[in-house]
Amino acid sequence: MSIAITLLRHLLLPVLLLCAGLPAMAQQVRGTPGAPNAVAFPDSRTLPVPTPPFTGSILPNAVDSTPAWAPQIMPPEGAPNVLLILLDDAGYASNSAFGGVIPTPTLDRLAQGGLRYTQFHTTSLCSPTRAALLTGRNHHNAGFGVVSEMATGYDGYNATIPPETAHGAATLQLNGYATAWFGKNHNIPPAEASPAGPFSHWPVGQGYDYFFGFAGGDTSQWQPGNLYRNTTPIQPFDGNPGWNLITAMADDAIRHINTLHAVSPQRPWFVHYAPGATHAPHHPPPEWIARFRGQFDEGWNVIRERIFENQKRLGVIPANAQLTPWPDELRRWDDLSADEKRLFARQAEVYAAYMAYSDHEIGRVVQAIQDLGQLDNTLIIFVTGDNGASAEGQLNGSPNESSFFNNVEIPVAPQLPLMDVWGSDRTYPHFAVGWSWAFDTPFRWTKQIASHFGGTRNGMVMHWPRRITDRGGIRTQFHHVIDVVPTILEAAGIPVARSINGITQRPFDGVSMVYTFDRANADAPSRRRTQYFEMLGNRGIYHDGWFANTIPVAPPWNGMAPRPTDVLNGFQWELFNLADDPTQFRSVASEHPDRLRMMQGLFLAEAAWKQVLPLDASALDRFLTPRPGPAAGRTQFVYTAPVSSLQDASAPNILNRAWRITAEIDVPQGGANGMLVTHGGRFGGYGLYLAEGKPTFTYNFLNIARGRWQGPALTPGRHTIVFDWQPSADGRFPLPFGRGGTGVMSVDGQAVATRSMPRTVPIIMTLDETFDVGIDTGTPVDDRDYQVPFAFTGRLVKVTVDLGASTVTPESLRDLQRMLEARNLPVVGGLIGDMEDFVQRMEQGRGP
Repeated sequence: MSIAITLLRHLLLPVLLLCAGLPAMAQQVRGTPGAPNAVAFPDSRTLPVPTPPFTGSILPNAVDSTPAWAPQIMPPEGAPNVLLILLDDAGYASNSAFGGVIPTPTLDRLAQGGLRYTQFHTTSLCSPTRAALLTGRNHHNAGFGVVSEMATGYDGYNATIPPETAHGAATLQLNGYATAWFGKNHNIPPAEASPAGPFSHWPVGQGYDYFFGFAGGDTSQWQPGNLYRNTTPIQPFDGNPGWNLITAMADDAIRHINTLHAVSPQRPWFVHYAPGATHAPHHPPPEWIARFRGQFDEGWNVIRERIFENQKRLGVIPANAQLTPWPDELRRWDDLSADEKRLFARQAEVYAAYMAYSDHEIGRVVQAIQDLGQLDNTLIIFVTGDNGASAEGQLNGSPNESSFFNNVEIPVAPQLPLMDVWGSDRTYPHFAVGWSWAFDTPFRWTKQIASHFGGTRNGMVMHWPRRITDRGGIRTQFHHVIDVVPTILEAAGIPVARSINGITQRPFDGVSMVYTFDRANADAPSRRRTQYFEMLGNRGIYHDGWFANTIPVAPPWNGMAPRPTDVLNGFQWELFNLADDPTQFRSVASEHPDRLRMMQGLFLAEAAWKQVLPLDASALDRFLTPRPGPAAGRTQFVYTAPVSSLQDASAPNILNRAWRITAEIDVPQGGANGMLVTHGGRFGGYGLYLAEGKPTFTYNFLNIARGRWQGPALTPGRHTIVFDWQPSADGRFPLPFGRGGTGVMSVDGQAVATRSMPRTVPIIMTLDETFDVGIDTGTPVDDRDYQVPFAFTGRLVKVTVDLGASTVTPESLRDLQRMLEARNLPVVGGLIGDMEDFVQRMEQGRGP
């Protein structure tokens, strides 16, 4: 009976499968069918492909039977390797390939051997562009209408890529590609961005075999606090002076590609390569900074004019392009003081070094591919930015990017002493807005602004010697990051999947750009006829050569500037004929009111279809929105063993509320030192620890000033340390966040230190560092007390964090909105008022 069943199974199963309507298998078989070396491209639109029918024979005895191996799944013969490079926060005019004054020889080389796309677009912000780029769908359809930290509870804004919009890498992987991701990942839902997972939205759960990079919007390149290999947090910089993630990432990618080639040279690979550069913090090695000394002394206005001339000469802007006017909101270089010029020039030197250094390390990866003999059949897609240059350095730049996200503007004077260490691990720097405007030449506006090309236009280069023969060609078709995945699949000869892992896929929003590869199609009409843009309420719509857009109501360098709640009716619109006016220089809305109305209606239709609604113009205050996660709704957190690398959604949030930390410890004979609990580090955060045996609590306000509580050294034995914080109810500071207050440290029931602080961190404690118990894995909250790693040398019995009521309530936020609309919120100095007075009050332990 068993023999008969076996025979029926192998004889009838193929027929049953075909009758069930499953797709046919092994449409392209290479090698001998059934042999160990057989490979097949299944040509299936349902992934993963089912197990193919057994093609051998089975009889009672093995000696009479014929074995047959299922063929290995491989892409079509000749399918290229793919290297998809994405820079961060780099404007259209930042690199030399598109007219900038920062030399990028690797990008230049690829452009000269391939194609430059001069009307290529992003979404104007980081997470959204990356979601769109990697899935081939518009950012709202992919759940990323904003960055993950600003997510709201709507399908277009929930910071979760749905299974219906799978990554292009999943299709490549299930068709036989080796897949990997190096660098920045800003698309893990915050609730899942911890070592506890779940990992379905991490790279290894979305079609990538391997991941080496950081989870979040940015990170220190010297001491990254959120670095992972696959799903394991790592600190490879410990004990490695001069270690830098930009180089470490190139090293890891080169090793990975070499390994793939050595083990399976016939298998093509896909590598997504996304360095943190040139997003803040700008962290190049000092020898690279030295190369640019004095090169930006002429200032942003002169350099902007030079960039414009370069762009005309290179042909990367049309001959009729006009340089948009310098905005009245930004001072001209000639009007700056000598100190301002010195500081701002230094900021640009460090930024330029960061870009050039990153281009050099990308060049090492490209050279490694060439050394393996694979460059000819590697499709390199180099997107030169995920949005326009960033204005988040505010008007003066900043030695700590966190200041922007907390609405704190740092004056020039306290920045001057840091000029010699600008770019080192002692700073987390960002340049002044004037540079971001210059690096977006010839356009207006910057990152965040989806209505203007300064926020959305980024150069793109494609290089594939085997296929692209129009070397050095320029393509002017209007395209978008959603067009990249369809391009890769067509180039590889892989069909678009209708279903992946049993989930019917949303059709691509993107269109392939392969039609532009041939010289005969250099001037072919764009196959992208319509494209909407929206970010933080700013919006635009492209259709058949026309562009309609709103006018920004608030500058992106002021995250708390008033914004309308009636977004639909709170913005004015412009209209441009891009053939006549490629830089959005002069609106023709008054001459073409009917066309403008049609374009506005087209935007609304796209918005309703692509999950853009509801429109929301709020900015920094959106960071205060409650979101799901392991910490959501909890008021008590208990830890009985060391734990590390917890990001915000998994950690207790002490901002804008009363709170208490209780640490129960055993001190051995000879005393103990080390961290009990910490969140953040050198550029903002807090820590409760033992330093020279003394219980110490440090509150680091954005590396501007620190509050410090310390008691006497502990004797051996069991102790309970409590730090209790109560926010002030002082009516002189009516905002619901950032209030000062008083902290009391007690040991074994006796108060040992009491002091006040005039303000606390209002919105974001840290950008890249984590919450740790029993150890500090990032940077110290106070370098004077300890260095990392700083593990507790006693016995940690229990750490408890209790959270009180928040000062941020719906009522207080409504009051805030009314205050913003009345424009009563101070902008200069942000939330802390006079900087010098603030530092003095912090040092003296005085409250509001």
